[in-house]
Amino acid sequence: MRARKPIIGVPADRRLLGSHWFHCVGEKYLKALAEAADALPLIVPAFGEQLEFEVLLERCDGVLLTGSPSNVEPHHYDGPASAPGTWHDPERDATTLPLIPRTVAAGLPLLAICRGFQELNVAYGGTLHQKLHEVPGLLMHKEDATQPLEAQYAPAHDVELTPGGVLARLAGRNRIQVNSLHSQGVDRLGTGLVIEARAPDGVVEAVRVANAGGFALAVQWHPEWQVHANELSTALFAAFGAAARAHARGAAAANDDR
Repeated sequence: MRARKPIIGVPADRRLLGSHWFHCVGEKYLKALAEAADALPLIVPAFGEQLEFEVLLERCDGVLLTGSPSNVEPHHYDGPASAPGTWHDPERDATTLPLIPRTVAAGLPLLAICRGFQELNVAYGGTLHQKLHEVPGLLMHKEDATQPLEAQYAPAHDVELTPGGVLARLAGRNRIQVNSLHSQGVDRLGTGLVIEARAPDGVVEAVRVANAGGFALAVQWHPEWQVHANELSTALFAAFGAAARAHARGAAAANDDR
């Protein structure tokens, strides 16, 4: 019998669409999981503690944290108040921030992208710049929203991969080009996180969780965008899927032994 596909929990954004609230995940993330990780995505509502995190993690084989237009609320890292009009999603914060360390502690593979990267840094005690483009000496990391999507998601700058790191091994080299669609970025790195990549201006672009029992990686760029058009993006999702399948096999074997 064919082994079941691993189930990947994907916490949703909470958004007001018309007059009603919806829990949403971008299709590009779901398709990347289905097609490049060969996994079954499961959208997780942003219900915070109501989710019963341990129960959720018992039923998943991995967790993907997506990007989003919203910013992590600064009170979570003792940052200054956001500028007026900043988009926040407190329900997502209440879901992802406690879920992240629980996912790692449970030994589930974790892949975090863009906002998810920032959430992971905050969950481990790090802080964020809210507007990288206003920090002297740093590059413009956000997209030009007036351009078509193909231009917004085009390669924007190089990143240096840490020699011997997870990403360097997947890429087979120490320098790559990535897209860049973010305003927030790492200020102080979270405790227990190891840098996997930096932008030319020194901004941290990828990290891994040092004490994780398995795959626990976060990237600031968007590998889910046209995932099959980029070798590293394809390899990254394939590695995440392989780790989730290994977890699923281990869970199935444990159940068989009961």
